[in-house]
Amino acid sequence: MSSDDAASGPPSASAATDGSVATRSGVDAATRTPTRTTVDYRRTLLGVLALSVLALGMRLVALGGRIFHWDEGRVGYWILRYHDSGYHVYRPIVHGPFLPVVNDWLFAIAPVSDFLARFPVALIGGLFPLCAWLFRERLSNVEVVALAGVLALNPLMVYYSRFMRNDVLVAAFSLFALGFIVRGFDTGKLRYAFPAAASLGLAFTTKENALVYVLCFLGAGALLADHRLLKASARGESARDVVFGQWPAAIRRRVRNHGTSTSQGWVRVFGTLVGAFALFWAVFIFFYAPRPDLWQAFGDPTKLPSVLEAGSLGAVEKFLDTWAGGGHQDHAYLPFLHDLLETLVYGAPAVLGFTLVGVLVDRYGFRTGGTYRELVAFGTYWGLASLAGYPIATDIEAPWAAIHVVVPLAIPAAVGIAFIVESARDALSTDDAVSVGLAAIVVLASVGGVAVANAEYFNSASNEDRQVLQWAQPSNDLKPTMQKVEAVAQSHEGTDVLFFSRPDPNDSNREVFYVQNESEMQTPPPPGGTHWHDRLPLPWYLEKYDANVSSTSPDAPPADALADAPPVVIVREFSRDEAEEQLDGYVAYEHDWRLRSEHVTVFIDKDALDRAGVEA
Repeated sequence: MSSDDAASGPPSASAATDGSVATRSGVDAATRTPTRTTVDYRRTLLGVLALSVLALGMRLVALGGRIFHWDEGRVGYWILRYHDSGYHVYRPIVHGPFLPVVNDWLFAIAPVSDFLARFPVALIGGLFPLCAWLFRERLSNVEVVALAGVLALNPLMVYYSRFMRNDVLVAAFSLFALGFIVRGFDTGKLRYAFPAAASLGLAFTTKENALVYVLCFLGAGALLADHRLLKASARGESARDVVFGQWPAAIRRRVRNHGTSTSQGWVRVFGTLVGAFALFWAVFIFFYAPRPDLWQAFGDPTKLPSVLEAGSLGAVEKFLDTWAGGGHQDHAYLPFLHDLLETLVYGAPAVLGFTLVGVLVDRYGFRTGGTYRELVAFGTYWGLASLAGYPIATDIEAPWAAIHVVVPLAIPAAVGIAFIVESARDALSTDDAVSVGLAAIVVLASVGGVAVANAEYFNSASNEDRQVLQWAQPSNDLKPTMQKVEAVAQSHEGTDVLFFSRPDPNDSNREVFYVQNESEMQTPPPPGGTHWHDRLPLPWYLEKYDANVSSTSPDAPPADALADAPPVVIVREFSRDEAEEQLDGYVAYEHDWRLRSEHVTVFIDKDALDRAGVEA
């Protein structure tokens, strides 16, 4: 790549999105492309960096304070098993291999903890605001900072960045990929194809709905291309130049600057695309390849073809069988849409309000005149498609799906925020006290609402916050009880924990907690199916404690099942009374098990607590 590719300063007159000339500092008259001085760029960059630092702090403080959610416990348990055994294969039902692979590395260098398990998501979530900088040719200074602010401070983004799930990861990597692509189009620099490919590859290693992001990008891009074609036909312009903007022209300019023929230049373009495609698949296969087969293939090249197949086509086939060809979308649409809208209203009201302002402002040019900006329209189309599509794409009613609506709407929302801020600044310069007051009320109400919501949802496990929390969240007071269990398990020999299994009174075929052979829990899927899943998130903690675990037969009389009970017995609320009759000398700790009025009781032998040096 040439030396001038390394330069990245303020946009020149040739940096407008369709080749027109920027005429003044502020907004290009023909394209509404923001133009800036070097000082403007530095201040904007400092603002984005400051917001990212703030975002990191909000995500890392007391990151291990909330007890693991059901889903965190499921994924976390199998990461621990992979860390111990070295065995891992892609299972679409638990999504991509990014977290197992990355957390396995982390667990090798630091003690396993809730904080460490969530750290990769918190880190990427904290760095997420930096992607706003990639859109600096398309947004004004204030809009760039506002976009970073939405990604940094939105309560849903904060809460689920402190959660060991893939939704923030796939959103972040996908938006970075889009940002690098946009940056490549804006500058005509081929080098951006490589970070775009790597980012998109990482997005696909986190969660399968990376494909939904790509489809949304293509759909929104097609709508913008249609708009351009309509204008081109009206003006008699070249359809190719109108659809693709300045990028092909920029490539041709760069070819001429290097004294290279046009045909050779396009060979470079083709070579770049091939290299980016190869990088995407290298990232994809590295994560999806089964372990330890991948490492064994380095010593035995004959195994390499099967490893490559399993990490590429094999993974794609598994995804299609589970998510595209399965029955996970066989549910009513309206309840899922209602759940998604409810989460957005409680978790992102400011984003929704500013999005409406931003769309109106940009579409009708209230401040700058001219036509709408394509990036803002792109984010709007993408957000609306996500709002309509995720109630179909998701298999359960889960608030984390709202992340995939907030991210695209953050773009028009940033425009709305900037409009309010700039209007207040203009009103202040003209001593318009009424307008300044109105703008101040809007800003203060929005900032205050975001601050209150973040404080409310911070490590929350309360049913009062059920619009933002997913229902399978235990109460935080279970965590100190599990710390008592850890101390007892470390000071005891033999079976440490017994799950008291009984048939579910609402479903006689469901034997809660029962697993016939605990020794088979070495590799997924777990024996017992939903019976083992009823224990979540406790298997994460018990595996972390290296506790010996067993369960009673659901048909055994309580007196027989608990005749020689270990120091810890765990029961559900519907079987507490019959268990308590057999557990003389045990201390009962009852906790909310889910947000929907389910409970679990942990019985711990008082003598075992005394031997472990723990107060009851």
